[in-house]
Amino acid sequence: MQQVAFACAALALPLAVLAADGFQYNVRINAPGDLDELLEENLDLLRYRGNPRTDREQLRRMVRTTPAQAKTLLATEGYYNPEVTVRLEDGETTPSVIVDVTPGQPVLVGAVEIVLNGFEATGDTPFDKEALKASWPLAEGEVFRQSDWEQAKRAILRAVVQTRYPRAQLTESVATVDPETNRALLRVALDSGPEMRFGELKIEGLKRYPESIVRNLNQINPGDVYSEAALQAYQSRLQDTGYFSGVEVSADLNALLGEQMEAAEGKREGTPQPATMAPLPLLVRVVENKRKNASVGLGISTNTGARASVAYDDLAVWGLRLKSALTIEQKKQNARGDFYFPTTAKGYNDSFGAALDREDIEGETIRSASVYAKRAWGTPLLERSISAEYLNESRSIEGAPSTHAMSLPFTYAVTWRKLDNLIFPTKGYVLNATAGGAVLPILTDEKFLRATARGILYKPVNPKNMFIFRGELGALKSGSKDGVPSTYLFRAGGDNSVRGYGYQELGVREGDATVGGRYLLTASAEYQYWFRPTWGVAAFYDTGNAADSLSEIHPKSGYGLGARYKSPVGPINVDVAYGHAVRKAHLHFSLGFTF
Repeated sequence: MQQVAFACAALALPLAVLAADGFQYNVRINAPGDLDELLEENLDLLRYRGNPRTDREQLRRMVRTTPAQAKTLLATEGYYNPEVTVRLEDGETTPSVIVDVTPGQPVLVGAVEIVLNGFEATGDTPFDKEALKASWPLAEGEVFRQSDWEQAKRAILRAVVQTRYPRAQLTESVATVDPETNRALLRVALDSGPEMRFGELKIEGLKRYPESIVRNLNQINPGDVYSEAALQAYQSRLQDTGYFSGVEVSADLNALLGEQMEAAEGKREGTPQPATMAPLPLLVRVVENKRKNASVGLGISTNTGARASVAYDDLAVWGLRLKSALTIEQKKQNARGDFYFPTTAKGYNDSFGAALDREDIEGETIRSASVYAKRAWGTPLLERSISAEYLNESRSIEGAPSTHAMSLPFTYAVTWRKLDNLIFPTKGYVLNATAGGAVLPILTDEKFLRATARGILYKPVNPKNMFIFRGELGALKSGSKDGVPSTYLFRAGGDNSVRGYGYQELGVREGDATVGGRYLLTASAEYQYWFRPTWGVAAFYDTGNAADSLSEIHPKSGYGLGARYKSPVGPINVDVAYGHAVRKAHLHFSLGFTF
């Protein structure tokens, strides 16, 4: 082994010396804006510096070719008349190459001509050609960059093939650049191809589960025009059921191929070609999840401490889907089981379940048992639900007698979403509101009404800078707080509330404990700067509190700095916040946003 090691070392030594002896020289590029980065990343002068095969003569050759190469690169950024000078300072020491760039005036987009051939819809809804033309992203007066030009062509073609005309083609794209006027005249022509519509649903891969699981989630009717968005939405709904490890929803390409062959035969025989093709069968291919699954997990939360969990799922219990879990955290413990019905043909998602909970937070210990039934419906843009829950709770505070409460409230909830991205939102908003209460003297110690509202707004300044505004309010009306379960009262503080304070640290003082109040009010403003596509920093200010009356809400403030990372599972937030009222700092960690 020693001989082998010696031989490898002897072989590696000449290679190391050869690499170290690679010809070295300095390069300085003087160009405005980001043009220096463009040249540094692409010029041969930089790419071959230090290469063992580069010598002084090859350096002189690259110096001679650099002006032409630089002009080609600058043209991609819209500069077609640049002045590029390159000089070589070749003394006895390390040579230096200086590249001076005066880009001149950029070429701007002039007239844009978009020609649409075909696009004659056969249904009641005509194709909006003017809207398609208006969507062209490279507008007159903008700098003509090669990357923007290519992206604009892809975007307009993509807008067409996503709906109604999936066989559309870009038949012509010409950019005529006039260096004297610094204008680029653009011409783009598209051919629609035949209009396509969906046909009947075909399902492949089902073995354990009934077809109704797939059919009830299908919102595409035979005769609907082809829509890639509709296919993706259907696929997402199927993936979210939990029944399948893999889902593919598409138009049946084999049927399309058969139509193409028949059309080709008809063309050769002189048969007139139809403006539309036969309906494309809607094909769903699924890979079923195994029926039973068990998992364990470990984690930590700056809200509730270290966490261990065990979960068990069964996808076919009396025709229902069971999800159960036992979660043990330092401040909270929970055991629950939930049963989910398959989505109905009208789009309703029904479920019921039961839970046992224990939590010890800010001196208040709560033990509860609950059962519930819920119906939910809607889309990711507008979700609605109605639920009924029976809750039986015991509550204790050190130094005070235990109390007991039970309640049977009904709750209506609605969530509106308008976001550019559901996982990594940068623009838009989410609003959530609930209203309900226990108004019947059935299994209820104290009747009450309860309402909440939460909102988050994403306001971008530019691709790297963004503001986030968040707010929450809640109110409970009852004759007395006694008899209302603590679960339905309000507290504030923690990762997704008022940072700078412990989890649910803000509320009504009762002895040495903090308990829930009738009213809640919180607000937050945050600025984010993304210095890399996946990495950012944030500065924020939070305020809020909970109390038994609006006049008693004295907002507590927290402020600080944080780090942001776009992970594969969602945004990760790590914050250090200073609680002004308690005069100490807290570390906060969260994943994603709360609703």
